Amino acid sequence: MYHAKISRRVAIQAGSVGLLGLGMNHLEPLTAMADGEIGIPTAKNVIYIFLSGGLAQHESFDPKPDAPEDVRGEFKPIQTQTPGVLVSEHLPMLAARSNKWSLLRSLTHPYNEHSEGHHVMLTGRSDLPRGFSGSRPNPTDHPCMASVVSKLLPRRNNLPPAAVLPEKLVHVTGRTIPGQFAGEMGADYDPWFIEASQFRTSEYIHGAFPEYGFHRWKGPTNPKNYKFQAPRLELQHGMLKDRFKSRLDLLDGLDQQRRELDRAAGVESFDRYRGEAVQLLTGDGVHKALDIHEADETLQEKYGKNSFGWSLLMARQLVEAGVRMVQVNLGNDESWDTHENAFHNLKEYLLPPTDRAVSALLDDLDDRGMLEETLIVMAGEFGRTPRVFTFKGAKSGKPGRDHWGPVQSVFFAGGGIKGGNVVGASDRQGGYPVADPYTPEDMAATIYSALGLPQTVAWHDKFNRPNQVYHGTPIRELL
Repeated sequence: MYHAKISRRVAIQAGSVGLLGLGMNHLEPLTAMADGEIGIPTAKNVIYIFLSGGLAQHESFDPKPDAPEDVRGEFKPIQTQTPGVLVSEHLPMLAARSNKWSLLRSLTHPYNEHSEGHHVMLTGRSDLPRGFSGSRPNPTDHPCMASVVSKLLPRRNNLPPAAVLPEKLVHVTGRTIPGQFAGEMGADYDPWFIEASQFRTSEYIHGAFPEYGFHRWKGPTNPKNYKFQAPRLELQHGMLKDRFKSRLDLLDGLDQQRRELDRAAGVESFDRYRGEAVQLLTGDGVHKALDIHEADETLQEKYGKNSFGWSLLMARQLVEAGVRMVQVNLGNDESWDTHENAFHNLKEYLLPPTDRAVSALLDDLDDRGMLEETLIVMAGEFGRTPRVFTFKGAKSGKPGRDHWGPVQSVFFAGGGIKGGNVVGASDRQGGYPVADPYTPEDMAATIYSALGLPQTVAWHDKFNRPNQVYHGTPIRELL
């Protein structure tokens, strides 16, 4: 098992961090592998593409051309490179690359509400924790998968093991969506949130800014003040090396006092935390990984010069630099929540940049020899209803689909995944699994297994109580 090795002195830590001006909650070093128990990895890295709002399976990876009109919807299916595998006509680039990816068409959970669905699909746990609230994250929430990776896998190149970009999942009402934090594991294991796309509005403005912004019922909307820019990790302007060194000298004095207190209390010091912060602040690797605008112009065009493309390009650069898991939130404020005007919004603003960016990611990783060592998973918090209908009060007057937990399609590629493969099936209306149903626990187990975590692994809380990581079984049919 993996055992927690570090006792934290939060108050002292916070004071020391303040002198450096850098938050340490996302720089926590990993728990050691105490027993030397290691799984057999099929991947070094994971990129988890999360489609907040809920991807419509009928309009993406599980079309139903023989179903009644109010089920099949407006889109036509197209043949992929894999005989017999159909996808939406608005995913032509991915269709041409089906030899590189697999589909799971039978993932199921019982929740039709956004916050519950987010929590389930970000943590890989179908049971809601005690005290769960859909309006805010709680310290009793289950840890997200990125936090599990942060706690159990060693850092590489002094980079945090897990990152989330380009922004936290925050609803237009201001409520922060639960499930994207460390929860009961403790805030020290929250993922590294890279806030690169911080546009907020009181209206429901969605999409892949700036190229594909839209209002749910008004149409195209690209905010003038939008900017995609990752935060720069650098010394404050005017802080010369001597001044920076003086701050470190001051910290040394505080550290000496803290060490004496720690020895008296029998608690390990955490000098290395500060060292890791300094190395991250002054190293070159992370700066290059975050600076996507300096990437080759042709490559940026392939991904798409919008928040979807730039986010996946940054994810590739981060895993190449050493981050083990990157969660990419494609779309802000539940962009994929296609209640109304669904077909127009999917056709014009959501599917094209996704098709382009994910295809570019597959090609880019493949060209660099990284696809086989990078597992890509793409899912939302749930699927959409089998029936198309116009919501009561829909301001566009045009139809869509409601939330639907019973079934969704999940996309897998790289990291040992068998290309041109379909696992599971939904019924004729795309409403329920009829073959090989799998759960979020099984999806999470597939991710953990790919990274080499053994099925007996556990993390320990502050009372040294073990918490099992696996709650499902890896989906072997994908491999």
